[in-house]
Parts: sequence; structure tokens; C-alpha cells
Amino acid sequence: MIGVAVVGYGYWGPNLVRNFNDTPGARLVSVCDLNKDRLSAVQSRFPAVKITDDFEEVLRDPDIHAIAIATPVSSHFRLAMSALMAGKHVFVEKPITPSAEEAQRLVDEAARRKLVLAVDHTFIHTAAVQKMRELAQTELGEIYYYDSVRVNLGLFQHDVSVVWDLAVHDLSIMDYVLSQRPVAVSATGISHVAGEPENIAYLNLLFESNLIAHIHVNWLAPVKVRRTLVGGSRKMIVYDDLEPSEKIKVYDKGITLNGNPQKAGENRYQALVGYRSGDMWAPHLDVTEALGNELREFIGCIENNGTPTADGRAGLRVVRILEAATLSLAQRGRVIELEDVRRVA
Repeated sequence: MIGVAVVGYGYWGPNLVRNFNDTPGARLVSVCDLNKDRLSAVQSRFPAVKITDDFEEVLRDPDIHAIAIATPVSSHFRLAMSALMAGKHVFVEKPITPSAEEAQRLVDEAARRKLVLAVDHTFIHTAAVQKMRELAQTELGEIYYYDSVRVNLGLFQHDVSVVWDLAVHDLSIMDYVLSQRPVAVSATGISHVAGEPENIAYLNLLFESNLIAHIHVNWLAPVKVRRTLVGGSRKMIVYDDLEPSEKIKVYDKGITLNGNPQKAGENRYQALVGYRSGDMWAPHLDVTEALGNELREFIGCIENNGTPTADGRAGLRVVRILEAATLSLAQRGRVIELEDVRRVA
């Protein structure tokens, strides 16, 4: 059995505790939090689990083989690095760290010690996103665009912008679904609360091919929207996470080009666009909780020396984009080459 400790019992910690308690091969040993009331809630529900407000106690416990970190982003690097140096496998909330340089150090430390480092990119463990990846590889043809909207009248954060809070979800999904990696990013946004980080932002991601991606995130919308469109040369996908059943819809729609506009010269009107409108179908999707799938994979990787789907490198790729987007925001949308971020990291 893999002994597990959960550090942080605030917003997401209870979900980790509940799922680890039910995960085959895992034994929930300890929960650590600075808030005494939260610890009392753990003890009342899980009386066999140790509670502590001392992280060092968790690091010293020989019964603990893996540590799940669900604390504010600013503390991720310190806690995760301490856990790795203590010989513990690590599962850390997204984003993995506040900087690419810190994420790279965690990746290197985990590799050096041959420890599993996983990042909680929960959505990539949903059946809907996994189906979207499968379709992108087999049905869509050449991918033309990736367009996502994640908006709501949401909880304003004081320590991170809407990009780091919401866009991180879409970036992790995009990183998983698409076979290509972006090479540059441009971002614009604004804050409507004086002294606070941006609450609305728009990210444009450029690729070496004709693929383009756009992500819109907003804490100040009157409705909640969680929708992604992926367009290809053969078919297109609409992924709506708020749909209770048909979260993925596949459309046999697109365009065909008649004629050769390059040969047409001035008579470019000869290159007419034809429209194809076929059927729509919605695949059947498994309804197993994504976090449960993710934690089972994490425990399995520890047992079998495997690599998680969202490993430290996946977390690093997402943070590089977030860092570049933050730099672009500060410069009113200037295009930032991700290669520049890699050199800094």
C-alpha cells in the first residue's frame, strides 16, 4: 500500500482526501493544514487518519510515501521540493509553480531521485477530453483552430490573475488534445478592481503551422460558459462541459476549395468556397469521476515506475505559456516567443 498525505484542506483538499481514501492501492495516512477547524472536520469524518499542522512531521513520517499538495500556488515550489528531497512522490495542484524556472527545478529533482511528479490537470482525465484527443488524432483531419471560452461571474482572486486561475484549465486541455505545441503567445486583459490582477483576458497562441488557438477567460460574465471548439479540415468538435449528457458533439461540416487561387491571379473569384454540411453525432462517454481516475493513475505510476499523463513536464509547458501570457499582458499584447521563456527557464 502507498501511504499518502494530503497537505491543504481548503477548497480542493477535501476532494483529494475523499478520493485517496477510496483509491485502490493507496492508504490515506495524514492530512496537514494550518487551520485547526479544518483538521477537526477531517478527524470527525476520517477518525483513523492522522492530523497535523506541522509539514515537517509529514516529511519525517516513514509511513508516508507520497504527498498531495493542495495549497496556494505561491507555496507549491517550496512544499513540493521539500517533499521530493525527503524521498516522497508528489502530486501537486495546478499550476505546478508560479514560474517556469521553479517548475524546471522540480522536474529535474524528481528525475534525479526517480520519483513520480504529477500535476493535477484534472480535465484531461475526463472521458470528454480523452474522446476529444482521440477524435483530433483520427477524425478531424488537419487541425485549423482551437477556440475556448471559460467565463462566469466568478470568485475574484487577489493573488493570481484570471489567466492563472482559469486559463490554466484550457491550456492543460489544449496541451493534451493537440499534437502540436505553441511557439508564441499574445495576451490582452484588464482589471476592473483597482490594485487587483486582471479579471478578463484573451490569449492568442501561434503555432508553426496554420493552426491558431484562442482562449477567453472572464470573472465578470453574467452567465457561466465552459465551451471549446476544435475545427479541422474534415470534421469539427464542440465540447461543452456544462452539458449534462452530450458534452462532445462531432459535426461533419467544413469547406472545400474549388479551383486554384494561386493560378487564378487576379481572377481569385474563380477559387470558390464550397460548404459541406453533414451529420452531427454525440459519442457515449463514461461518467467516472475524473479525479478518481487521476489518483488511480498516480498510485499506479508509483507502483509500476510509470509516468503520469500530466507529469512535471506537462505542468512546465503550461506554466511557460502562463508566464509568457503574463509578460504579454504587461506589454499590451506584444507577441512573446515561447523560446524566449525556455531560455529564461
